[in-house]
Amino acid sequence: MMNIGLTYDLRSEYLKQGYSMEETAEFDKESTIEGLEQAIRHDGHTTERIGNAQSLMRALLDGRRWDMVFNIAEGLYGAGRESLVPALLDAYRIPYVFSGPATMACSLNKAFAKRIVRDSGVNTPPFYVVSTPEDIYRVNLNYPLFAKPLLEGTGKGIDRNSVIQTEEELDAVCRNLLENFDQPVLVEEFLPGREFTVGVLGSGRSAYVPGAMEIVYKQKGTHVYSYENKENFEDVVEYAAVEGDMLEACKEVALKSWRALNCRDGGRVDMKIDRFGKMSFIEVNPLAGLNPVISDLPILCGLNGVSYQEIISEMLRSAIKRNFGS
Repeated sequence: MMNIGLTYDLRSEYLKQGYSMEETAEFDKESTIEGLEQAIRHDGHTTERIGNAQSLMRALLDGRRWDMVFNIAEGLYGAGRESLVPALLDAYRIPYVFSGPATMACSLNKAFAKRIVRDSGVNTPPFYVVSTPEDIYRVNLNYPLFAKPLLEGTGKGIDRNSVIQTEEELDAVCRNLLENFDQPVLVEEFLPGREFTVGVLGSGRSAYVPGAMEIVYKQKGTHVYSYENKENFEDVVEYAAVEGDMLEACKEVALKSWRALNCRDGGRVDMKIDRFGKMSFIEVNPLAGLNPVISDLPILCGLNGVSYQEIISEMLRSAIKRNFGS
């Protein structure tokens, strides 16, 4: 039996401080923390709520320790926001679940992740990083294009204007994103085909895909998996389990990407089919949402006969094996 600490960002706490719903989109509901506690305790461990990075720092300075930390803290500011908790835990030599700080930083920066994954032989659309308004005129890609903030998740900064048909649209969208998100913009060739999100459990050569799901929009037209659509997924999309050859294509891209970025214990890889009919990497999420009811990873696992308890147990087994060799 282990005493497992929980690090997380509770959405309600940030909303009380005046942050917006979109700013806190990646943060967790109380029901997520309760679900994790129940699943971890079911495996025979005790749990202790630590909270966010600031709470962790205070606890470490007070001399508190845990046998292992289950870390789902996303952080709020900066390119290293997802790296802060694992870096602190590394400094104090406290084992934790999920990826290390280098992987977290590379995965959050979508261009860094794409370069690493591309070099490992995985298909990803041609892209360009727009850091200043002057960079907009240097974009030399085939239209239509797709633009989104470089360092965000949960569909933040993505809406119906993200699919770009003309140079004028590219200029307007990039300038808006640069101003509103104060970070570079990733511009890539638009992927027009079917869209998938794929679960991964485990680490290294032991990693495997428990299932994948297709994101199917209820209304016809060009759609994007935006912040708004993710928040209202029950009204906008349907999810379908993936089987056969398509599942094998999803597995190949997911596992190659997961291993190339040295992701650990569990998460998701997003992908779509490109204009040539080939499966193409979009991004990896090494800190996937773990709400038992509304998060993509539990949903896709459920569609493939894998329970929430099995997800958390597999993540714990992977982390324990990495850290303790058993």
